[in-house]
Amino acid sequence: MLHIFIDADACPVKDEIYKVSKRHDLRVTVVSNMWMRTPSEPWIDIIVVKGDLDAADDWIAEHVEADDIVITADIPLASRCLKAGGRVLGPRGRPFTEDSIGEALAGREIQAHLRELGAGNSGPPPFVKQDRSRFLQELDVMIHAVKKARSS
Repeated sequence: MLHIFIDADACPVKDEIYKVSKRHDLRVTVVSNMWMRTPSEPWIDIIVVKGDLDAADDWIAEHVEADDIVITADIPLASRCLKAGGRVLGPRGRPFTEDSIGEALAGREIQAHLRELGAGNSGPPPFVKQDRSRFLQELDVMIHAVKKARSS
């Protein structure tokens, strides 16, 4: 069964993932640093991890397998999941791939350096309807790609 892991603490598209997962008969694991309400479905698991802020990321990276789908905006976690053979999609619909992760990591480091220097950074833009739409489109593409790869 295809498996989706959600890095859930700040994920704005959880409800969309639940709907898509039900339609495609997928297993979902919601991983968070604190308990959160999820639909009461046998195919949804919630894992609450204790520890530092990276504990949820560590749990996901340790459990992801080839062709599992991970939903996260966390670039270092995306890199770790790609190395494990997973597929990764950001909540704004940006797929992370082996070809794009290096650039994403470099951009993250540049932003961190600019913040250290005191350069103003207003943070990410607000999450808008187009982000949700792009996410749903890319999630569908990713699910179909995994299903196709598994049937080959």
